[in-house]
Amino acid sequence: MTQLSSELLTTPSIEAMETKETLVAIDVRNLSVTFPNGNGGLRAIQDISFHIQEQEFVCVLGPSGSGKSTLLRVLAGLLTPTSGEVYFYGEPLKEPRREIGFVFQKANLMPWRTVLQNILLPLELQKVPSSEARRRAMELVELVGLHGFEDSLPRDLSGGMAQRVAIARALVHDPQVLLLDEPFGGLDALTRERMGDELLRIWQARRKTVIMVTHSIPEAIYLSDRVLVFTPRPGKLRLDLPVYLPRPRSDEIRYSPAFGELAKCLRAEIG
Repeated sequence: MTQLSSELLTTPSIEAMETKETLVAIDVRNLSVTFPNGNGGLRAIQDISFHIQEQEFVCVLGPSGSGKSTLLRVLAGLLTPTSGEVYFYGEPLKEPRREIGFVFQKANLMPWRTVLQNILLPLELQKVPSSEARRRAMELVELVGLHGFEDSLPRDLSGGMAQRVAIARALVHDPQVLLLDEPFGGLDALTRERMGDELLRIWQARRKTVIMVTHSIPEAIYLSDRVLVFTPRPGKLRLDLPVYLPRPRSDEIRYSPAFGELAKCLRAEIG
């Protein structure tokens, strides 16, 4: 493993120290996933273990095909692992739960529903009274910066705005954990950076536990408290790197020596 300075590895920020006192939200133990393919099976993930504390923001990095999205599907309860276990606040995770929200790579909005109607959908499925549902949805419209676009259709939105709707929809039922599968991958570089700032603002406001897959090293460092690095398939956990950069973060931190050293370390581990 690439060596980092002892200061970066041992000097946590105030928020990082506070996180140590919190509960374990997600506990992954010896997780493996093999997909049957008629040829002995395709191993996507092999024997990974880690835990995520409540309110942590953790990014998952690794080459394409290393099982990152597969991991999120397991954590969402959408995929049963071949072996190993996942615990959600100490309880075995066997199926999807309302307490876990998921934002996919594409916004996947219903094209015939407006911004507000798309955000309302999870509450409609839960049969939340309409007045309460609308109040909560409008709070999310404000939170993600879509005020004035409530009646717009997805075809009239930019890619970044569509992802804001997807994030609002995932948050509207107030989950404890938010999973994001490279939500900004299809955006241009400048929009992607702006969306990263927006995501941090939303996280700061709601303080959910976040696990986010990304292929961007700078994005992972800028957003997260920790970065998990996967090996090429079958995905194994190569590195669990704490990111002890102060919060709240601003654009200037991207040009700091500490940021550069973390980026160098991650780049070396990914290869």
